This record gives sequence, structure tokens and C-alpha cells, in this order.
Amino acid sequence: MGPAISQMRGSMQLALTLVSAEPGAAADALTLVGQALAGVRARVKEPRPLGPGALDVAVEADDEPAVRQAAEAALAGRPVDVCVQPWNGRRKRLLVADMDSTIINVECLDELADFAGLKAQISAITERAMRGELDFEPALRERVALLRGLSVGALQRTYDERVRLNPGARMLVRTMAAGGARCVLVSGGFTFFTSRVAEQAGFHAERANTLIEADGALAGRVGEPILGREAKLAALLEEAAALQAPLSETLAVGDGANDLGMIEAAGLGVAYRAKPIVAAQADAKVDHADLTALLYFQGYRQAEFVTD
Repeated sequence: MGPAISQMRGSMQLALTLVSAEPGAAADALTLVGQALAGVRARVKEPRPLGPGALDVAVEADDEPAVRQAAEAALAGRPVDVCVQPWNGRRKRLLVADMDSTIINVECLDELADFAGLKAQISAITERAMRGELDFEPALRERVALLRGLSVGALQRTYDERVRLNPGARMLVRTMAAGGARCVLVSGGFTFFTSRVAEQAGFHAERANTLIEADGALAGRVGEPILGREAKLAALLEEAAALQAPLSETLAVGDGANDLGMIEAAGLGVAYRAKPIVAAQADAKVDHADLTALLYFQGYRQAEFVTD
């Protein structure tokens, strides 16, 4: 991660990481960021390239929120993601990740509903729940009830035909695991999918809800208790406790309102292509780069990524 930087009296050692899917965009934006940080009395050191489109910058400042706010304002309208955090302790010992629309490209329940001819109706409920406009648990029960009678074969078809890992997902998980971190997939979706996605991406464990089946069809019910926002937070806390790791050494990533508890509690909470309510509360947002941005945020260089 590089040596710790020297400090001004009363200042903090911060890491500012810029990541973009467009080569050169982060470097081009660095001048603007430096000018903005001068306005909040932050001293910027020489940038350190981490990989194509990724730069790490050591910053001395006395107000971390002001540094982040100034950097985000300077980057407005540019295809560059930014993370500001303490320089020390950046590499995390625990990753807890949401599945639908985070580690994978779709909402499994919405795609499953497509085989019942109900995608539009169920997707509308999903969207409202993810935006925090509906309580997650009753919204899940309502959507699952609409699928009563759907053949269980639709589960495998959904996985085979619709589910794909998002770019960088496997590299993120495999690299953190190789670095000694525990990686856990925690979803408000269903074990049928999390078990397969966890294996494909390289997670150590997975937690999710269970769809109840009867006579080869979905019964329209989900196992209780439902894994929602509080259960995701509980998973983060339990996994960290089992590792005897402080929450400062944890990373949580997600996109919907039911991810907010774990994102707010984690040492680094990241909103990935997230709903506004989540993006507003997260420590960092990934709107432009792929999931390897989470590795760059931790100070990993591309040469350290596990690519198999």
C-alpha cells in the first residue's frame, strides 16, 4: 500500500483514489481535484498509478468530509469515481456484498417473473423497494406470492439464460480472498441463485432467502424469517465478530435500500450503480468503473489482481 506519508501538525493522512473505465480520464481530472482541494487547505502529494485509469493520491488535511465533498464537486459530470478515506487500514479483512444488480447483472426475482409473464408488475415493486419507498419484507412476500404455480424449472432457466457476473466481480472476490480476506455474499434474493453465484465468483459463504416449493412448482411463499436490511447488517456484524475484526476492517457493497444498514456500518461502505438513497449515505460510489474499483480503493495495484 506504500509508506505512510508525513503529517502536518493536527492533520490526517488520507488516501484519495480516482478510478475510471476510460484510460486517461483519472489523470486528466487530477488537476481539477488538486485545485479544489487547495480550497479546503489540503496538501496533495505526487499521484501513484495503480493501473489503467486508476490513481492513488496521498493527501494531508484536517477535514476528511470537506476533502471528499470538494473532490466529488470537482469531478461532477466526469466519468471518474472517487474514494476518500484514511490512508492506513485500507485493506479490509471482510467483504460483504449484495448479489442482485451488484455482483450480478440482474434482479433474479424480476427475471424469474418474466417466465410467468409478470416482469413489468414485479419489477415495479422491486424498484420501489430498492429505492426505499416500500418495506423490503412485505414487498418480497407480495412479489413471491405472484409467482405461485410457476414451475421450479424456471429457476434454472433464469440462472442459465439471464444471470451473469458483473465486470470485475470475480476478480474482486478472488483478489481479496488471496489477500486473506473473508468474502461473504448476502442477498435478499434466494439461495438457489446465491449458492451458484457464490461458487462462480469465489465467495467463502452466502446467505439468502429460501423459496418454498410444492409438487414441482413455487408455492408462492418465502421461508421465514426473511433476510432483509437488518439481517444483512447482522451478517456483517456476525462475520466481523467471528474474525475478531473491528468494523473499520470491513467493506460492504450494494445498490438498494436494504443494503443501507451494512453499508453505513462497514469501515468502507460502497454504493455500486446505486439508488439515490444509498448513494447519499455511502462512503464512496462506483458509477463509472467496474467492481475492481473496490480493489483500487484499498490500494491494490492491478499487478496484484487475481485474474484466473
